[in-house]
Amino acid sequence: MTQTIVQRLARFASDVRENGLPPELRADAARRVLDVLGNSLAATAEKPGRAVGELVREWGGSGRATALGSGDRLPEPSAALVNGTLAHSLDFDDTHLPSVLHPSASVVPAALAVAEARGASGAALLDAIGVGVEITVRLGMAGYDAALGNSVFFERGLHATAICGALGAAVAAAMLSGVDEAGIADTLGIASSMGSGLLEANRTGGTVKRVHCGWAAHAAVAAAGMARFGVTGPPTVLEGRFGLLQAFCGDQSDPGAIVAGLGEQWELPGIFFKPYPCNHFTHAGIDAARALRARGITAADIEALELGAPTPVLRTIGEPRADKIHPGSGYHAAFSGPYTVAAALLGGGGLGLFHDDFTDAAAADPERLALAAKVTCVPDARCDEIFPHQFPAVLRARLHDGRVLEERVDVNRGGAANPLSADELALKFRLNATRVVTPDIADRITTVTYGLAELEDLAELTGLLHA
Repeated sequence: MTQTIVQRLARFASDVRENGLPPELRADAARRVLDVLGNSLAATAEKPGRAVGELVREWGGSGRATALGSGDRLPEPSAALVNGTLAHSLDFDDTHLPSVLHPSASVVPAALAVAEARGASGAALLDAIGVGVEITVRLGMAGYDAALGNSVFFERGLHATAICGALGAAVAAAMLSGVDEAGIADTLGIASSMGSGLLEANRTGGTVKRVHCGWAAHAAVAAAGMARFGVTGPPTVLEGRFGLLQAFCGDQSDPGAIVAGLGEQWELPGIFFKPYPCNHFTHAGIDAARALRARGITAADIEALELGAPTPVLRTIGEPRADKIHPGSGYHAAFSGPYTVAAALLGGGGLGLFHDDFTDAAAADPERLALAAKVTCVPDARCDEIFPHQFPAVLRARLHDGRVLEERVDVNRGGAANPLSADELALKFRLNATRVVTPDIADRITTVTYGLAELEDLAELTGLLHA
């Protein structure tokens, strides 16, 4: 009898749990963990994470999992909710192309909460995360329409990061919960009814998008728990007439993309790490602006700037123009092509731009706003050809002396074709983590995380993850 997609994913997860990931994939998963931990620690002062933390403390309950930053001991679903919210709060989490979603921000918090509560080994944690991330991005690929050149989820205003992340994270949680292969399949069926997320906050405001990965992680832990106690899910929940893909993507989905080469061709190593804490669509423009700055171009030299980008991207980073050249807050600045180009040209922190470049004060800086007002965002044909396999951009600067300079970035920084070095990844984590912990503790977290494959339990790591 032919297996359904859910059953094939469950077999894949069960096989990896039994046999383990190859060492290179465990090492990649450890880098994902370190990246999420740094991003999360850096976000602990942000309002969404604080608000969710206050809520779950009000809920109460016996705690077996650690909330990052505060060190609160919480029930696993509550810890996953807090930590997933933190992981996605600063738009600094990894990105898969061309599905255009952020897998680790849901998967790592869910897996970490369950692994800690159940005393799992570091190797088991890494195996679960690797599988969870892989399933998340493959679900996203099922919603990618090559003819459209974009994610159908995105076109419909749906946040695939949260929808697909709930399922991938649920598999990771189920692997660590000890349910059998059939239980992993049921977990997927249950979680498919729980994933959600709308992207309207990117356009008109609100902080709810930052909670999306927290809710996905919370749903994942809950789904795995329900399966452990006997709740079941439909085996055709992905490809069925009333299944997830039909409900969210209609006839534009490709269910076969979920299982094509499963276990043989891994998407995991190609997922981008973000060098800048802002919407990934802005990154190639930042790269181009930094290149102009490296050529000695200053704000005083510039008469006008034209930022060319893929047509679908302009809805996020270029429209409406009035809001993008004068963002209403630091968070909105992170989704603005004009602002991020201006900030990069003027010179930012970290690896080019950092959190201090996205405060409300920075977003209201007159010098940055004056330069942002000189930026016009336009569609670019070459960028359209490349997107979404890369997030390209071209930046043209018309100078007061009559020259026109151009910087084109076809391959944005942070992926396999233009990777961040080990030193750059370590610096990103250290700068993030030292907002909460001392430099010595940050360095110890790095060492312990990179050594997860050899750890019998997570006690030392979780004990380091708060002030």
